[in-house]
Amino acid sequence: MERRALVVGLGIAGMAAAIGLRQAGWQPVIVERAPVRRRGGYFIGLMPEGRRAAADLGIAAHLHTRNPPDGGKAYSLTRRGTREPGLGFLHQPGAPAAVVRGDIEAALWEGVQGDGTDKPIPVRFATKPVEIDDTGARARVLLEETGAATWHRESFDLVVGADGMRSGVRRMVFGPHEDHMTEWNAMICVFQLEEQVPSFAAADSVISARAGRGAWVFGFADRPPTALLTYRTDDVEGQFTGSRIERLRTAFSDMDDPVVRHALNALEQAPDFLFDSVHQVKMPRWSRGRVVLVGDAAWCLNLYSGMGATFALRGGAELGRALRESPGDLGAALAAWESRLRPSITRHQRLARLKRQLFVPSNRPAEAVRSVVVRLACAARERRLARARAAAKEGP
Repeated sequence: MERRALVVGLGIAGMAAAIGLRQAGWQPVIVERAPVRRRGGYFIGLMPEGRRAAADLGIAAHLHTRNPPDGGKAYSLTRRGTREPGLGFLHQPGAPAAVVRGDIEAALWEGVQGDGTDKPIPVRFATKPVEIDDTGARARVLLEETGAATWHRESFDLVVGADGMRSGVRRMVFGPHEDHMTEWNAMICVFQLEEQVPSFAAADSVISARAGRGAWVFGFADRPPTALLTYRTDDVEGQFTGSRIERLRTAFSDMDDPVVRHALNALEQAPDFLFDSVHQVKMPRWSRGRVVLVGDAAWCLNLYSGMGATFALRGGAELGRALRESPGDLGAALAAWESRLRPSITRHQRLARLKRQLFVPSNRPAEAVRSVVVRLACAARERRLARARAAAKEGP
């Protein structure tokens, strides 16, 4: 008898988990509360672990990457508005692949549809779970079809919560959000730019980071950049009142440099943007009975870590692997899956605290230290590139 799984969420983590489940011989069904599939999205640097997971899931051939030559040029703006060599996200070890969120989701969507040998995975839009009753033998789920305002119950052998940082599955099964979401006292706003910051090349990355605020422009080889505005605040709840754009203008009011001006003016015209508070999700266990959480619902590394998409893909690939290795013991499979992922995720959650200082320094001394670190790293990178160029000229 084929085992059925309900996957809640059509994002990166959800589609990756669904493909992993299908590879393990399960019959997954994806439900998505939105009426249509999302497209576009912000910059993502996909790390080697994520690229390996994409290959394991069979979607690597569909994944379009957008790296500028040699990782592209990056610049930091000083307090006087002058430019210096900067350290872009793509310059870090591991040679990240430059994509937008929609590139990964488009590749996963191709995998969900199947290639003729795999069956397409059913996707139900405008549908969400409102009750989950784990009886032990099966999980009984009350599903709401929001467009038709109808409800019905179905039984599944496994429920996968892949519905984001504020997961409804987690709230229903594991308790309220405040039990699991850590406070970082920071906000982010990410959006697509129509054009590059004036006087910079199309694929350049540009960074302006000050005490408590940071503006980042991420360049691509074949499309306009995306922007990130982030700032620290002691009043997170207050940031969601009134105009989001006015909140951002207030936070960056004394940063009158080309990056901030361009980003804020572009934001006024942006058709959509993500404005949210920054958190991590920390839980003692990611599964309970026949319910398991993946991606941001389980661990939310957050944007500062730069590892969210990588571990969303890896989580789905590893889930399929664990279920294949323990086909008759769900509990053993979920325990093995978590034991493989948790050490790396815990490490990256800790590293995100340090990386935050690169995105948005906590104070003026931290800003000064950040500037020194970036200059030293840029100099080291230039030396490595010079050696590589010299070796290439010498030949074998």
